[in-house]
Amino acid sequence: MAKLKLIVVTPERKAADSEADEVQLPGELGYLGILPGHTPLITLLKTGILSFRNAGTEKSFAISSGFAEIANDTVSVLADLAEGPGEINPGRAEEERARAEEEMKTASGETLDEIRSRLELAAARLAVARPSVER
Repeated sequence: MAKLKLIVVTPERKAADSEADEVQLPGELGYLGILPGHTPLITLLKTGILSFRNAGTEKSFAISSGFAEIANDTVSVLADLAEGPGEINPGRAEEERARAEEEMKTASGETLDEIRSRLELAAARLAVARPSVER
């Protein structure tokens, strides 16, 4: 069976370089499912969960905005941030989510997008760190 090559890069490091049977990305307009043979594509990514499956094992990263290019069975992701389960402090992510939720109650039009972005990242971190609880 054909495989995908997944490469996830942030400004600081290469977060993943793996084979995958399937990749799910948080596209700007919704999640994208990528399988081998996918049509070439370049897309904006929003904050969310990048997950991939290889030989029955699923792995996930919390990612913050970026781009993805799909071509020749290679999924190249350039993200501002990519954190796996072992890199996330669930307690800190829960605190950030609670703080952002509280700030949303009094947010102005000028601060709403920034607070929403922090809330989405905290939720993604929690979902990756505690998959059975958050998904």
